[in-house]
Amino acid sequence: MKIERTVNLEKELKNVKIVGLAGPIRPDGDAVGSCVGLYWYLRQNYPEVQVTVYLEKIPESYHMIAGTDEICHDYSEEKVYDLFFSLDCADEKRLGDGVKYLNTAKRTICIDHHISNAGFADLNCIYPDASSTSEIVFNLLDEDKITFESAEALYMGIVHDTGVFRHSCTSPETMEAAAKLMRFGVRCSKIISDTYYDKTYYQNQILGRALLESVLLLDGKIIFSAVRQREMEFYGVKPSDLDGIVQVLMGTAGVEAAIFLYETAPQEFKVSLRSRETVDVAKIASYFGGGGHVRAAGCTMQGSVYDVVNNITYHMEEQICQEKNGD
Repeated sequence: MKIERTVNLEKELKNVKIVGLAGPIRPDGDAVGSCVGLYWYLRQNYPEVQVTVYLEKIPESYHMIAGTDEICHDYSEEKVYDLFFSLDCADEKRLGDGVKYLNTAKRTICIDHHISNAGFADLNCIYPDASSTSEIVFNLLDEDKITFESAEALYMGIVHDTGVFRHSCTSPETMEAAAKLMRFGVRCSKIISDTYYDKTYYQNQILGRALLESVLLLDGKIIFSAVRQREMEFYGVKPSDLDGIVQVLMGTAGVEAAIFLYETAPQEFKVSLRSRETVDVAKIASYFGGGGHVRAAGCTMQGSVYDVVNNITYHMEEQICQEKNGD
C-alpha cells in the first residue's frame, strides 16, 4: 500500500484494457462529479480502454451533466478489472456493492480527500487539504486534454463540496481550479442553480418540517433535527431529498454545530454533522464509526433519536468546553 499526492495516469493506463470507477453509497455532487469527470477524460483520451462507472441511483437534477445516463447501477456482473478507481470514499466499505470490483481488480487506485482515509488501495492519492475529490481529479489531469464534458462534471463536484465556495475547505487553489474549469465554457450558473439550490416542492416541505421541529441545545450553541421513516413516506421523499438540510440548520445565527439525522431502519439513523469553528466533527464521527472532514462529517448510529443526539452532544460539549478553557 502506498500513499501519494499524485497519480501518473499515463503510466497507470499502460497496457490496460478495462477500467472500473466507483464512488460511495448515497453519492453526492462531488462523488458524481469526480467519477463522471474522470470517466470522460479516460474515454476521450484513451479510446482503446473500456471504462465503466458504478454508482447508486443519483438525484434527478444531476442528470444535466453529460454522461450521468451511462452510470451503471447494477453490480451483479462478475468482472475483473485491469485497473479500478475508488473515488471520494474514506474506506472500502463506503463503496457498497462496488467493493467486490476493488477486491478482484489487478490494480487499484484510491483518490480521496477525507482526513479519515488511511489508504486501502494499491496506490492512494489522498489529499485532506483539498476541497473535494473533484479538485484532486482536476489536478491529476492534463489540462490540454480536458474537454467540456469532463470540466462540467468536475465543476459540479467542486461546487457541491464547497457549498458554492462558502465552506472553509475552499482555498485559493480551489478557486483557481474552478476558474480554469470555467474557461472550458461550463454552464456555471445553471449547474449551481439546477443541482445545488433548486428543490422540489416535496423537498421544501420536508425541509420546512425539519426546521419547524428543530431544537436548540447548550444555550443555543447546537441545533438538531430528525426525520423519521414515517415522515419520509408521508412526504414521498428519499434520502437524497434530504441533502442540504443540515447546512440550512448550520445557518442559524449563534450556532456552533448542527446535527441532522434521518431514520434508515427502526432505531437506526444516518447522522450528518456540521460545525463552524470550534467543534471537530470528523473526530466525533470517527468515534462512532464514521468519518469526514473537520467541519463536515457523518456516521450511522443505533438507538432512539434522543440516545443519538445525547451521545453526540456530549462530545460536542466536551470540545466546546475545552476550547473555552483554553485546553
